[in-house]
Amino acid sequence: MGAEKRSRGWCGWFLVAVVLALVAGAIVITVRKRSSHGGDEAEPAPGPPGAPDKKYSDALKIAMQFFDVQKSGELENNKISWRGDSALDDGSEAKLDLSKGMYDAGDHMKFGFPMAFTATVLSWAILEYGDQMKVVNQLEPAQDSLKWITDYLVAAHPKDNVLYIQVGDPDKDHKCWDRPETMTEKRPLIMLNTSTSGTEVAAETAAALASASLVFKSVDSTYSSTLLKHAEQLFTFADKYRASYSVSIPQVQTYYNSTGYGDELLWAASWLYHATGEQSYLQYVSQNGKSFANFGSPTWFCWDNKLAGAQVLLSRVSFFGAKDASGSVKNSLQAYQKTAEAVMCGLFASSPTATSSRTESGLIWVSEWNSLQHPVASAFLATVYSDYMLTSRTAKISCDGKSYKPSDLRKFAKSQADYVLGDNPMKMSYLVGYGNKYPQFVHHRGASIPANATTDCTSGFKWLDSAKPNPNVAIGGLVGGPFKNESFIDSRNNSMQAEPSTYNSALLVGLLSGLVTTSSVVQSFA
Repeated sequence: MGAEKRSRGWCGWFLVAVVLALVAGAIVITVRKRSSHGGDEAEPAPGPPGAPDKKYSDALKIAMQFFDVQKSGELENNKISWRGDSALDDGSEAKLDLSKGMYDAGDHMKFGFPMAFTATVLSWAILEYGDQMKVVNQLEPAQDSLKWITDYLVAAHPKDNVLYIQVGDPDKDHKCWDRPETMTEKRPLIMLNTSTSGTEVAAETAAALASASLVFKSVDSTYSSTLLKHAEQLFTFADKYRASYSVSIPQVQTYYNSTGYGDELLWAASWLYHATGEQSYLQYVSQNGKSFANFGSPTWFCWDNKLAGAQVLLSRVSFFGAKDASGSVKNSLQAYQKTAEAVMCGLFASSPTATSSRTESGLIWVSEWNSLQHPVASAFLATVYSDYMLTSRTAKISCDGKSYKPSDLRKFAKSQADYVLGDNPMKMSYLVGYGNKYPQFVHHRGASIPANATTDCTSGFKWLDSAKPNPNVAIGGLVGGPFKNESFIDSRNNSMQAEPSTYNSALLVGLLSGLVTTSSVVQSFA
């Protein structure tokens, strides 16, 4: 009897074990099926930076060097053999030292609007991915390049309601083809004040200095405080004396015409919130969002339109906590985040709301001029947003019923980066100096003229028209990029496609820094 009882008991427990195993198996299969279809299970959050990806690491080291190529002023620790001191008298007519800063592109102009945007994006990249930059020894170069710009921006703001926004006359500048070290053309200044205001440039400069104040907070607290003071003053100036600089100063329309200043005000207020922690800035974006945020309508991120950037940056607040915010502010932050998600949804080719603005090979393509700016900017935002999702343990976003995970955003970002680095129909890298094939006739004066050549304003044009490749490599420059049909004409006279710019480089540095390895983002910049 005892043996029979033990036998039946063993059989009973065996049946229970089998049933439990079947149930567990069914659960695992269900979870896997749900996960493969955008289920609610969050992807693993990354920890400290891992091993770097060599492709993106090599590209980042090259991209970072273009800032050295573009530096104006008395160079320190110059790493570019064919560059030297230049524009040492910039600002002298106003008794200011505006010798620092960076040349905009292939010319010798200092345009304050895109230069400030360059600084803001570079700051953002450092704040999100400084730990990843450090792994490949690029954090210090990034900080040095940022400071070269912010030193200039501080010098360009000598009084509360005064901001110098341009050095050089573009009409005269573009009639010369010479090296910056030997240029002789006059370099007049353009200034904003209370009677000739320019909200978008003042606000973008405020954003640049506020974001940079966070970068330098643990490095040089005195300098950080100086940057923040200027940022707050400039934001007050921008908001109090609202006017578009394109209207106040019509001559700027030819080169960097603004389509409006509301986005810059929201962008600057967002950065000032992160820099100060003051709720008044969240209240500002909440109250002014109705007028400027264009909720529900995704836009492209670029030097002229900061809305998508502001929406992603404010999503950071929603992801990582706005505990002290009022109900109306929280509702507004949700609207910003919802619009940021709409931006992300437009990037997936398979999304029900996918943008049709792309080439046959999948490159986001919005503008014939400088076509790579928008795909690189979009990929940078996608990388940042995916990392917000991973760190906050957010499983997915929904795009009209179809779900996407953080890894889907990262996959999109990599596709755009890989296109830039050579995975394209031309089989060439659009990053100068990277890979075996890249543009040889870059539209860049300093790169096109031998360092030992003697030229004046007009005699240098023989180098523009030369049939020989550039004698100097504008290393790290991201050229304009392909046409919609994915062709590229490597010609010095083709400024539409073959000219690099500093703001392109900032966006690319941000993207590559996010892809070089993985790590959790900090929950607070402060």
